[in-house]
Amino acid sequence: MAPESADRLAGRSMAASAATLNGGHIRVSGKFFFKGEEKFFVKGVTYGPFAPSAHGTQFPEPGQVALDFAQMAQAGVNTVRVFTAPPVWLLDEAHKAGLKVLAGIPWSQHVTFLDDKDIERQILESVGSTVRGLGRHPAIFAYLVGNEIPPDMVRWHGPDKVRGFLKRLAVLIKEIDPAALVSYANFPSTEYLTLDFGDFVCFNIYLHQESAFRRYIARLHNLAVDRPLVLTEFGIDSMREGEDHQAEILSWQVRTAFEMGCAGAFVFAWTDEWFTGGHLIENWAFGLVNRARNPKPALREVAERYRGPLPPPLAAAAPRVSVVVCAYDAERTMKSCLESLEKLRYPDFEVIVVNDGSKDRTLEIAESFPFCRVISQVNKGLSVARNVGAEASTGEIVAYTDSDCVVDPDWLTYLVAKMEAAKLQACGGPNFPPHEDNMVAAAVAVSPGGPTHVLLSDDVAEHIAGCNMAFRRDTLLRLGGFDPVFRSAGDDIDICWRFQDAGYTIGFAPAAMVWHFRRNTIEAYIGQQQGYGKAEALVYSKHPFRFNLFGQAKWLGRIYGDLSTALLLSRRPLIYSGVFGRGLFQTLYEPSSSLAQHLPLTFEWNVVAIVLGLIGIVAGGWMWLLIVPFLVTWVMCINGAIRAPIDKRFSGVKARALIALLIYAGPLLRGWERLKWRVKEMTEHEQRETQAVEKDAPEMQTPRRAWKERAFYLSYWSEKGAEKELLLGGLMRFLVPQKYFVVPDQGWDDWDLKIARGLWSRALVLVCTENHGGSKRLLRVRCSLRLSRLSAFVLRAFAAATAGALIFDAPGAAEAIGAAGLLFGLLIAYRMIQFWRLMPGIIETVARREGLTPVEPKDAGGFEAVLPRRAAE
Repeated sequence: MAPESADRLAGRSMAASAATLNGGHIRVSGKFFFKGEEKFFVKGVTYGPFAPSAHGTQFPEPGQVALDFAQMAQAGVNTVRVFTAPPVWLLDEAHKAGLKVLAGIPWSQHVTFLDDKDIERQILESVGSTVRGLGRHPAIFAYLVGNEIPPDMVRWHGPDKVRGFLKRLAVLIKEIDPAALVSYANFPSTEYLTLDFGDFVCFNIYLHQESAFRRYIARLHNLAVDRPLVLTEFGIDSMREGEDHQAEILSWQVRTAFEMGCAGAFVFAWTDEWFTGGHLIENWAFGLVNRARNPKPALREVAERYRGPLPPPLAAAAPRVSVVVCAYDAERTMKSCLESLEKLRYPDFEVIVVNDGSKDRTLEIAESFPFCRVISQVNKGLSVARNVGAEASTGEIVAYTDSDCVVDPDWLTYLVAKMEAAKLQACGGPNFPPHEDNMVAAAVAVSPGGPTHVLLSDDVAEHIAGCNMAFRRDTLLRLGGFDPVFRSAGDDIDICWRFQDAGYTIGFAPAAMVWHFRRNTIEAYIGQQQGYGKAEALVYSKHPFRFNLFGQAKWLGRIYGDLSTALLLSRRPLIYSGVFGRGLFQTLYEPSSSLAQHLPLTFEWNVVAIVLGLIGIVAGGWMWLLIVPFLVTWVMCINGAIRAPIDKRFSGVKARALIALLIYAGPLLRGWERLKWRVKEMTEHEQRETQAVEKDAPEMQTPRRAWKERAFYLSYWSEKGAEKELLLGGLMRFLVPQKYFVVPDQGWDDWDLKIARGLWSRALVLVCTENHGGSKRLLRVRCSLRLSRLSAFVLRAFAAATAGALIFDAPGAAEAIGAAGLLFGLLIAYRMIQFWRLMPGIIETVARREGLTPVEPKDAGGFEAVLPRRAAE
């Protein structure tokens, strides 16, 4: 999966700007082009290069060009890609035919162009003069600053230097024509040459198997992220494959490209006439028409796709979709949300608005849209509102977006197409922040902590954001819907993990995009982060195995859109180039993220830094203990703020400083709320556990405690041939739903089960079965309490630090560190005693449920006296 650098994110404002072309008004908005308010799909063919003509350019005579363009327009083509600088007269002919031109500007990219400053200067001068000469012509769609730089050249100079030079070319074009759109035509052999500055992403690909074609488009979408993806070349040789086969392949390639959310496609080529390397190519025939301009079957197929609706309609009948919008005090964005839903281009859908006890004008606004079905209720929280919408729905699929979102007109089409093609039960798409009108809102929008998606592969998600997700209604309701405990956040994480636990795959449709308004004030951002912290604690109580030592989710996939994952400690991705750099697909592999990568931005890191600082102050002269951890954290914050993709209108020092502050404050707010709610949840849970144990096992046998062993013993009698597996299995079935970590022995340990309630202690359970003849069994249980490895490590670290302070003659520091270690030890001891008191009741409860009889009830004599009598019976 290709990584998304923060530098690439910095180009988002360029890609999302309302860049317009004179006379054409083509602009980029998210992953698509727009002409006015209508989406503009680029339906293109490549043209040339041709042998030089009498007029001195590599194009046919003007009369032939006019005929070619008219024939293209009849076939539904709206954009022509040329590989050499187009003369103005050719642009005039394109404009007359209603065509746009994607202009390639050739330069010396097949030599080591960065080794010679004169060559660099000549390239810059050539590109600049070409763009100036075209005079912002209304037929220009965009410029390409290069095409398929050979991998040898990129390896020779290094990707960073090549990327930097291409950026210089793009900046030069923007200086000459600020409204121009600019990109670079890449190809699989240099896929790793990710460009951060283009207005859209271009790739040339030649894959003739549909499954491989689909997989690679999915990958390219993750390179493009929030920019349009355009396939600038694909085609097939009719000379070798046959004209009918060419038509068949091009038909599904065009359909698939637009079905999967490409903003444009260029079929290579318009005609078989092709001149390169100083001579005509006679042994290839990629054209939709032959050299005499006679149409091949492929032209008919491509024309049918280009003249038809885009994105293509579903192959089968479109399933009915119920769009559910849950709203609470959403008057700021409610109207924009519903107006966008009214413009959805999907044949069969309904919109259900669940007004969850709003106190502002939300209900009034929703009721002003007659196409919406409005359900109003007292405030019960987000999950309940989502469930109410699902239960009231009439669609086969329930799609959710939020009241602070604006959806793309084809949002449902892309979501449903993905679900239908892959037979998915759940699917989601990306969400992008729109432009904000003031500095604070713009800074908040690009600060980390917003809703993101997490991908396991290019088209399979581990998590989809709640503002853009869809489920099969029957499956959603069968799994119990959303958990009402999540009132404002965390519901999407919980439902995704529950779907995966049930064996379902969650798909990702990158073109099914929504614009998501972020919190637009600092106060709202603080409230959001606090709410997320609480949600993380609640989710932890349900899915403890999916969290790390600090209570943060352990994502298996790659997080997209979260700035904090790509600041300072991210490991550089690896480039696979093939033997001698000859790989046809040379790609990037990003090492999986580690805890250390995020550590300096965590709540726990900052708490430790403060503690160390206090120790340094007490010790005197040890201020570096405070300075170094905070310095590492703030370097990350400042680095992230500098690279944040904020709108250029608000990219000054003040905005960057605010972003740095939010990068620092966000994890602290989330961490504190997470810790607070986890403590509360654990306390309440333990109280419920104790009450349940006392209720289920009111007459517990008195465990025999062996203090030196840090263990206790219990015994159970059975006359039904019960073996140890009965009790051990019962313990696992009882404890796992109670959010304990339970690890069974795999044959290498001297215990049967290892049980953990928290971070600090472990219970090791060993069961021994005595056979007393026939089906009579006595099960002896030993439960030992031990420190966790983390506890032992921390205690030893405190001890080592205390000893070190004494060695370096710093008694004050030694006292402070020792006191902190003692307090920590007392905390661990307290938690172990709690666990020690709870475990006998748990074992007793499970034993009774499994029909085992305690050998010695609480009010009876010792079990050794009872055993012979039981055995003799």
